[in-house]
Amino acid sequence: MNGDLRPHPESDAADGIEYDRHYRMKYHPQFHFSHGQPFSDDDLEYLCMFYEIDDARTMAFALGKTEHVCRVKYSTLKNRGLVEYYQNRYKQKLSD
Repeated sequence: MNGDLRPHPESDAADGIEYDRHYRMKYHPQFHFSHGQPFSDDDLEYLCMFYEIDDARTMAFALGKTEHVCRVKYSTLKNRGLVEYYQNRYKQKLSD
């Protein structure tokens, strides 16, 4: 992904947001509403289509999952040769 968004100490503290040592937002129930749930086909299509375009934080917010989970899932799909498959599914929906 394009890079991490650095934390904003004043507003993040007020919102209860914490970061790991890589500046990735830790799980927060208000932002990670799909935490612990499997990725849907729509989620996978979005992830594969926009992973190289969106930054980590935007992707995580859009899918309701942590940045780390999004990165791990994309890496798994890439290693299995499925990224292009899900990109094509997303593009097909646009053309329908």
